[in-house]
Amino acid sequence: MTDQSAEKSPTTGTPQQGQKMWGGRFTARPDEIMQAINVSIDVDKRLWQQDLAGSKAHCAMLAKQGIISSGDSQIILNGLETITAEIEDGTFPFRAEFEDIHMNVEARLRELVGPVSGRLHTARSRNDQVATDFRLWVRDQVDITIQQLYDLQGALLKRAEEYADALMPGFTHLQPAQPVTFGHHLMAYVEMFGRDRSRFVDARARMNENPLGSAALAGSPFPIDRHDTAKTLGFDRPTGNSLDGVSDRDFALESLSHAAICAGHLSRLAEEIVIWTTPYFNFIRLSDAFSTGSSIMPQKRNPDAAELVRAKTGRITGSLIALSTVMKGLPLAYSKDMQEDKPPVFEAFDALDLAIRAMTGMVLDLQANRERMAAAAGAGFSTATDLADWLVRNLGIPFRDAHHITGAAVKLAETQGVDLAQLSLSDLQNLEARITDDVYKVLTPEASCASRQSYGGTAPDQVRLQIQRWKDLRS
Repeated sequence: MTDQSAEKSPTTGTPQQGQKMWGGRFTARPDEIMQAINVSIDVDKRLWQQDLAGSKAHCAMLAKQGIISSGDSQIILNGLETITAEIEDGTFPFRAEFEDIHMNVEARLRELVGPVSGRLHTARSRNDQVATDFRLWVRDQVDITIQQLYDLQGALLKRAEEYADALMPGFTHLQPAQPVTFGHHLMAYVEMFGRDRSRFVDARARMNENPLGSAALAGSPFPIDRHDTAKTLGFDRPTGNSLDGVSDRDFALESLSHAAICAGHLSRLAEEIVIWTTPYFNFIRLSDAFSTGSSIMPQKRNPDAAELVRAKTGRITGSLIALSTVMKGLPLAYSKDMQEDKPPVFEAFDALDLAIRAMTGMVLDLQANRERMAAAAGAGFSTATDLADWLVRNLGIPFRDAHHITGAAVKLAETQGVDLAQLSLSDLQNLEARITDDVYKVLTPEASCASRQSYGGTAPDQVRLQIQRWKDLRS
């Protein structure tokens, strides 16, 4: 175990290598278990880019405000650039003895530039530092997610346009309900992922406030310019309350909430891909690029990518629950509990990133079996509602009565082992004498789909209208 003593340099009074940055108050080293539970560098070293960006912005601001000299500022900035290069090269000495990314950077800076490095921490605390770093990381990841969802929508639009008129059964309760088109079905997911994108865009706007300068919890007595660091770091404004600035994790919770909803949408589409690729449905086929085999059954083609996307939902939803539990009941301002805020967020966005990219790949890869889907579109008396609508439209029968007549027609067809379109006119007239042979025009899946001309309906021209609307929104 590295020596963790809190001894001071006899000449400078500053911590020496291997000593705690906060060691002046303490005379004994931490217990090994305390050290183990306290260290977070293996997790939060992912924040290195954000940590260095925040430090550079803070350093430049301190010099502008005359809080530190321009010479000291340049020495510190040069040291931070060296650290950036070391991390990028893989030569930076990450050390558990310095607990977290902030202390690792500060310790290395001291090794590189000497005592002047200590001026960097003027007017800031690890509390506002980590709040800033974490917010920057989540904002960066949200930007990536927004673009990934845009790409996924583009893939769905491409497939929807290709299959705008391809018949398939629409389901409720996973039972045949009414004919739709495959393009219409895919466009439902364009809408879902569009809402997901808008939620992330909204969340980004809310989180885009700068905690830096809140210091430990009460702000700073130095004449800092928080608007300057906010602008440098791409924030819209500084946070308005220092207590809230260091203790707020709403930005992470909100992002996880949106990630969980998005994962649910991904899981629904993944489940349908799993179903559609079975030989019993045979609606679509994934190429070898997105299929796997079996170690014992040579005939198998497993949609493992879809299954794993479906499973990622558990990780993402679990992360939301985990962080919600961490934050529950914490008094203001900062508590060490918040060290546990990053693992669930990192894990959730790692899972979401992979799931969206895998789903985009599968959508672009899949090929639909038009013939099989069209054959299934008329199964299960899927045009029964069209018969009821015809009775209302053409004979003026109240819908509830038309529903009853149609139910009787379905029962008769089921007894005869035929579809509704195969019932004879005399059979239908026995149920309602005014029915004419014009009724057969609505009893095919093609006619059913074509008739659904209401805005957002499944008629192919309506599907194409929605495709164009989304294209226009994206341009």
